[in-house]
Amino acid sequence: MKIMILGSDCANCRRQEENVRKAVAELGVKAEIEKITDIEKIVGYDVMSIPAIVIGKEVMSYGRVCDVSEIKRWLVK
Repeated sequence: MKIMILGSDCANCRRQEENVRKAVAELGVKAEIEKITDIEKIVGYDVMSIPAIVIGKEVMSYGRVCDVSEIKRWLVK
């Protein structure tokens, strides 16, 4: 499973990455986590604001920090 965190190095983007990593660890799933900071790549996902989470090829959330339990629900689907 590939998970991408789209964002910069702002506090919310760092917190989003921490929450994703925590959700993956708690579930024990195998995932490749990549942080995308290149604005041109971010725009390619058609998100209006950051941070954003992309699982596979689907944008799950943007413009807010998701909590660990919400991310875990996406990962078990």
